Amino acid sequence: MKKLIYSLVFCSLILSCNQTEAPSASANVDPTEQEPTYSIAIHGGAGTITPDRMTPELEAEYRKTLNAALDIGEGILKEGGSSLDAVVATIEFMENSPLFNAGIGAVFTHDGRNELDASIMDGRDRNAGAVGGVTIIQNPIKAARAVMEHSPHVMLTGTGAEAFALQQGLDTVSNAYFYTEKRWNSLQRILEAEKKKTGSLAFPDSKFGTVGCAALDLNGNLAAGTSTGGMTNKRFNRIGDSPIIGAGTYADNKAAAISSTGHGEYFIRNVVAFDIVARMLYQEKSLEAASGEVIMDVLPAAGGDGGIIAVDKDGNVAMPFNTAGMYRGYSKKGGERYVGIFK
Repeated sequence: MKKLIYSLVFCSLILSCNQTEAPSASANVDPTEQEPTYSIAIHGGAGTITPDRMTPELEAEYRKTLNAALDIGEGILKEGGSSLDAVVATIEFMENSPLFNAGIGAVFTHDGRNELDASIMDGRDRNAGAVGGVTIIQNPIKAARAVMEHSPHVMLTGTGAEAFALQQGLDTVSNAYFYTEKRWNSLQRILEAEKKKTGSLAFPDSKFGTVGCAALDLNGNLAAGTSTGGMTNKRFNRIGDSPIIGAGTYADNKAAAISSTGHGEYFIRNVVAFDIVARMLYQEKSLEAASGEVIMDVLPAAGGDGGIIAVDKDGNVAMPFNTAGMYRGYSKKGGERYVGIFK
C-alpha cells in the first residue's frame, strides 16, 4: 500500500513539473517583438527652393516624379526585396530624370562638361562603394554598387572608375548624354558673373541638386545611397561630399541610414552623416534628435547649408534641412506617405 501511495505522489509531482516547464505557445511570444516593417526616404536636393521660383506646372512635375521614385523603391521593399536593391533602383530612376542634378541634367563644370559622383553603403556590414569624377557612366549609383560588391576598394575616381565600370559591363554613354539646356545656361550665367570678379570662383546657383535614398527592408537591413553632378562651375576635378562615406552617405543596422544634400565642403568637414549615427550610438539619442542637432545647429554654426534624409532601424524617418526648401519624400509600410518641396 505504501508503495502504491509513493507511486501516486511521484506521478503527481512529475505532472506538476511538466505543466510548469511547458507553458503554452502563446506564453513564448515576446510582447516587445515588432512585426517586420519597411521604410524608404528620398531627396532631390536642398537650397533656395521657394514657391515664387517655381510654376505650378513645374511643382506638379516634381511631385509626380518624387512619388514615382517612391513607388519604385517601395515596390521592391513591399515584395521582400533588399534595401540595397531599393536604393539603387530609386536613385537610378532619379538619375534618369532631367529634373535633378544627377545623371541626366547634371550641372556643368567650369570647362563645360559633366563630372558625376555617387556612393552606396550597406548597413549590415558597413561595406561601401563610391565613384567620383566620372564622365561616361550612365548611372553612377550602379557603378558605386559594383565597386562595393566586386572590388576590394571603397572609392574609384576618373578614368580608373570608368575602366572598372566597362570591365563590369555597365552602360556607358558619351558625355553629351548628360546635357540639358537649363544646366548649360546656368553655367553661362555664372561665367558672366565670374568675369566681373577677377580671380574668384563663383557659385551663384543656390540649389544643391544631389539625389539620395535611405531604406529599411523587411529583414531589418538598412542601406543608403547618394548621387550628384556636383556644383555648377566646379574646377580642378572637385569632388564634394556625395561619394564620401561618412559625409554624404552612411548606413549602420544598429542605428540608421543617411543621405546628405548641401554644400559638400561643409558636410565633409563636419562628417555629417556619421556624426548623426555616432550621436545615436554613443549618446543614445533618437534619429530625430541627433539629425536635428547636426543639421540645425552644428552645420549652420560652421557655415553650411543643406539637409539629410534618414531611416532608422525601427523604420522612423527624419528629413531636417536648414535651407528654404528640399525636394523630399518618404513611404512606410501601412500606406503612410509624404512628399514635400518647400519648408
